[in-house]
Amino acid sequence: MRRRVARKHNILALLSCLLLGLVVLSGCQNTREKDAGREGLPEEIGHVEYNVYITRELNLRDTEDMGYYKGPEAPPGFALYGVFLTACNPNEDVNAPHWLASSRFTIEDTQGNTFHPLPLPADNIWAYKARPLKQNACIPKLGSLASSGPTNGSLLVFKLPLQTLENRPLDLIITSPPQENGKRDEGRIELDV
Repeated sequence: MRRRVARKHNILALLSCLLLGLVVLSGCQNTREKDAGREGLPEEIGHVEYNVYITRELNLRDTEDMGYYKGPEAPPGFALYGVFLTACNPNEDVNAPHWLASSRFTIEDTQGNTFHPLPLPADNIWAYKARPLKQNACIPKLGSLASSGPTNGSLLVFKLPLQTLENRPLDLIITSPPQENGKRDEGRIELDV
């Protein structure tokens, strides 16, 4: 009789542990619906190739980082992240249309939380500024300090809660301007943070 009771208790304990494990695992669900490109590899979105060269935390007390962003430091519980990227029209045909580069960027974590870039002043030479791109033209412009500097790209700055870093991978979602058919193209690049 004691063996039966003990066996029932063992089975109940095992079932309880399994149920608890299922509850814990279901809370860690990844909401990513689409595959993402990789940082460091070009991703064509709306006839323009976007390439994220580096994503890193900005330390405004560091001499190099002071030059990238002159805004306020991140408040407690947050961090500033710089996403350095290029946008290029890969078409070599001189008669090809000029394509407008995107001005719509969002970071999304695996829980569906979204974050938008902070506005940067117009005189910031590192700031990403959308513009029409003729054949073989890029943002940043070839020969500019942003294109030949240590980051090889123009800058987007995001203020992210530290908790978001627990919900990786983080995707940069790029939404193109309306295309010929009136629709917007969208792509994702997984950020290496």
